[in-house]
Amino acid sequence: MRNKTGKVTTLGLSALILTIALIFTNVYAGDDGIIFKDPQYSFQLLRTIGYSSTGGADIGECLSTAYRIKDADNESWYAEWLKTAKRLEKTAKQFLSDGHKKSAKEAFFRASNYYRTAEFFLHTNPNDPRILKTWGKSRKCFLEAAKLSEKPIKSVKIPFGKTTLPGYLCLVDNSGKKRPLLIIHSGFDGTAEELYFELGYLAVQRGFNCLLFEGPGQGEVIRVQKIPFRPDWENVVTPVVNFALKLPEVDPQRIALAGFSFGGYLAPRAVAFEHRIKACVADGGVYDFYANAIKKCPPNIKEILASKKASEKFNREIVSIFNKDVDVGWFFGNGMFTFGAKSPTAFLEKLKPYNMRKYAGKIKCPVLVVDSNGDRDLPGQAKQLFNALKCPKKYLLFTKKEGAGDHCQMGAIKYSNEKILNWLEDKLMAK
Repeated sequence: MRNKTGKVTTLGLSALILTIALIFTNVYAGDDGIIFKDPQYSFQLLRTIGYSSTGGADIGECLSTAYRIKDADNESWYAEWLKTAKRLEKTAKQFLSDGHKKSAKEAFFRASNYYRTAEFFLHTNPNDPRILKTWGKSRKCFLEAAKLSEKPIKSVKIPFGKTTLPGYLCLVDNSGKKRPLLIIHSGFDGTAEELYFELGYLAVQRGFNCLLFEGPGQGEVIRVQKIPFRPDWENVVTPVVNFALKLPEVDPQRIALAGFSFGGYLAPRAVAFEHRIKACVADGGVYDFYANAIKKCPPNIKEILASKKASEKFNREIVSIFNKDVDVGWFFGNGMFTFGAKSPTAFLEKLKPYNMRKYAGKIKCPVLVVDSNGDRDLPGQAKQLFNALKCPKKYLLFTKKEGAGDHCQMGAIKYSNEKILNWLEDKLMAK
């Protein structure tokens, strides 16, 4: 906004907190959270508990943990999920020592997901040493479970410039038979381990081999290698496809790519250039990530970004509420962490190239754009992407009435993936 002299001003601290908090939480009248009043806590609990259908959680364990957590208290969130994760890891080791490999595998898988959940809100301070340590425990438990899995789960390193990208090759069996390959990556905050519970497990049951990987800004690549997000995701996916084509289990004519959340921009951007991919899933679709982000900010944010003095004040005020408003703190903290930005406004500036305006029309393969009518993170973005596509396309809308209306259909992944995998079968499976 401008004052009477015409100079750009920022909102006062209390007004800024109220404005951003209301826009971020976007609480719908009549919506009830799960245990927590804070909508982000409620959603992250739903996200964790939802993987109970694919082996990543047990409902009682999640509820017991949640009831011990103080609402909107990130330290309490971390401490209680860490306790549960440690207990499950200890249980898994005991099962393994006793010779119960199947039970050990199941407990290791759940521990991995609980460690991931514990680490989630630490990103308000990217220098917190617990981020790397807790994430490392999540990966370690997943690897222990993978060694015990009946269906092969192999840790892989994908050549990428002068380094490598971490991933998991999840196979239907060890026969070496060529099958359709589903390449899967996450978005703004997921890990490759989570992708197994989100889609990989179910896809393998359907007869797809899967390659789960982390790119710049994600998982190990940002935490260990310190490589932030980049908009030209085709230059990330092409080396992954090159790697996949060398695998004996891959049918080169039946490769699909799926991206979740912010990955709903990354995956479509990649297939606009990488035409060896025969089908693409964007769940949920993203047309303009920058435009979506600035909707969460004060109405004068563009003027703030254009003024150095106003930007500096905005940065100070945003940072001051990192630990007072969960959603604001996490969004800007995680954004600065994964995009390699030194301030909230620098993070917003880095988002400008992340749109599909010039690229949607270049896509040739069929695209499934998935949307949820209660999506608070990317409202309206999937429909915009769908409308911009010129290729064969399908728009798949999930609703709150179906129990699948949340972002990426969290809490309803069985139902969601039934429809997503049906579409992929129609595109890639031999009739």
